[in-house]
Amino acid sequence: MNSAEPEDSFLTVAEVAEMLKLNQQTVRNWIDQGSLPALRVGRRVRIKRSDFERVLAKSYTGGVGTAQETGPSAEDFWGGEPVGVVDPGLIGDGPLAGEA
Repeated sequence: MNSAEPEDSFLTVAEVAEMLKLNQQTVRNWIDQGSLPALRVGRRVRIKRSDFERVLAKSYTGGVGTAQETGPSAEDFWGGEPVGVVDPGLIGDGPLAGEA
């Protein structure tokens, strides 16, 4: 086996951030929290490509167009009415009285 195969290569924080379209600090936070394994050599940080791919696959929630059920929707709570609409008749003399 060739030791230069892609799964044995390392990525920089900048490369991971670019691939995921994230800020580099977000990637550093994941490393500090232990969510993304990394190798520190002095002040340099490297992420093993296979570790990155494993974490990415583990956190993948579905393909394009696949809705994931995460909990009750706003429709469950608001009966399908748009959130943020105030009935002017309910304002009365409260703090919103001058805003209607």
